Amino acid sequence: MTTIKVVVFDCDGVMFDTHDANMAYYNDILSHFGRPSMTCDQFSYSYMHTAEKSLAYLIGDPEVRENALRYCKAMDYAPFIKQMRMNPELKPLLRRLRSRYKTAVATNRTETMARVMVEHNLEAYFDFVVCALDVRRPKPYPDPLERILDHFKVSPEEALFIGDSKVDEKAASACGVSLAAFNNPSLNAEFHISSLLQIEEILSDLHARYEYSQA
Repeated sequence: MTTIKVVVFDCDGVMFDTHDANMAYYNDILSHFGRPSMTCDQFSYSYMHTAEKSLAYLIGDPEVRENALRYCKAMDYAPFIKQMRMNPELKPLLRRLRSRYKTAVATNRTETMARVMVEHNLEAYFDFVVCALDVRRPKPYPDPLERILDHFKVSPEEALFIGDSKVDEKAASACGVSLAAFNNPSLNAEFHISSLLQIEEILSDLHARYEYSQA
């Protein structure tokens, strides 16, 4: 038995409530190209996947899709960042964790992630951030988590990943990292939480078990 050394956070749905921001972002793109607003199913898909995969799902015509990709890369994301609502428990949790654990982000966001970190003053709270641009295969593949493990030179057993979607579940399972499922009881996870502050309880319990195993 080993002890946790790295705590990894998903962005959308965990660090932030991004429902309104993501809905406005994709609807802006769709409207620009004369397409109807997203349906609930389309939003659910775009919530979990990269912008490129989401646009492929939303726009069937290859030429229009390529134009939409160019449009979204050039558009100003600042108005949508302002609609992202940070979980009020995030920074208090991170302040307490960072004296003992390394902290990281594994997200399927692409060009927008660096701006999100700056605009919400989160750069000092994380040791390492991996977005979809940093790996060959984003979640649900294990590549983002594997890159984090390699960066910190830790084993899968030494990391805890906090996610809220099926792609998070699949990535954690493929990597062998324990998942704390946030506000999603349908996920197959080692832990289920409804508050980020419960992470401290989980870590404390895991550390106590580790100490007991070493006695």
